[in-house]
Amino acid sequence: MIPTQHLRIHQYAALQPGPKLIVTGAVHGNEVHGSKAMAEIMKQLDSGELTLLRGVLTFVPIVNPLAHNLDRREGDRNLNRNLRPPIVPQDYEDRIARQLCPLLAAHDGLLDLHSFQSQGQPFAMVGPRNNTGELEPFAHEAIESAVVARLGVNRIVEGWLSTYAEGIRRRQARASDGSRKAQLVTDPHYGVGTTEYMRSTGGWAITLECGQHMDPNGPTVARLAILRTLVHLGMLAPEAVEPFQPTAPLEMLRLYDVIDRESMDDHFAREWKSFDAITEGDLVGTRANGEQVLAPSSGRIVFPNVKSQPGTEWFYLARESDRQLG
Repeated sequence: MIPTQHLRIHQYAALQPGPKLIVTGAVHGNEVHGSKAMAEIMKQLDSGELTLLRGVLTFVPIVNPLAHNLDRREGDRNLNRNLRPPIVPQDYEDRIARQLCPLLAAHDGLLDLHSFQSQGQPFAMVGPRNNTGELEPFAHEAIESAVVARLGVNRIVEGWLSTYAEGIRRRQARASDGSRKAQLVTDPHYGVGTTEYMRSTGGWAITLECGQHMDPNGPTVARLAILRTLVHLGMLAPEAVEPFQPTAPLEMLRLYDVIDRESMDDHFAREWKSFDAITEGDLVGTRANGEQVLAPSSGRIVFPNVKSQPGTEWFYLARESDRQLG
């Protein structure tokens, strides 16, 4: 058990100026590949095996101590949704956000390390393309593209916040019981997590999904990604890690829809894995009332979650993207 009334923040400040990078793990308490990877790298930095050449490196290995101690995704609620400094904290995650948000804003970039429930291969998520729109204005597409191409994964996904905006509109049209949970999941800010908040402060951010929760290779995926990011930013010497050599073209996908679970009796038609291919008209699942949930178009299913609660995300849909990383 670790203390739940404070965050452990580890910071390394080189004697030469440079980028400020923050790396986070266990934002969802049972997702610990990043936590284990950071522990290994901290040993190397503390022993002198690795040397930080410039800039500031901050590690927060366990962002949600309560959820971590409970060995589950959430403490009181999902920290990686509705992330913003609270005016009046109402739950444990609000109190974490009060410390986490200004910490993120004090850095230039974020590497947020996660894992997922269903079986599947590691992948990364990037922000929007450069734009001046109202939903998620952004100007750091180039650095996100450069970093994500070096992390060590062949699959990259975009389209998170725009997909959530559509999902929130559908939730708002449904009847609500007025509870705090219902208010949170219908809040237009619901799609904002660590990376979205980081971008809103003028920084760049990447989510790396390091594999299934229990994948023994997950900590290695996370460790190599951290080191490769640091090398790309000039914060570590190139010999600190082997560069990523893709064995196949990088696959770019775009999320375009999120489907909520409406009842615990909603069930999938089969044991889906993230990025399983689907064809238009395929039976994805069946509602409690017998209604069939069919794939609206060909593409992939992402984050199918047999443990999701009614009113929250059941699965996502993605299709091929025309984005070029350069």
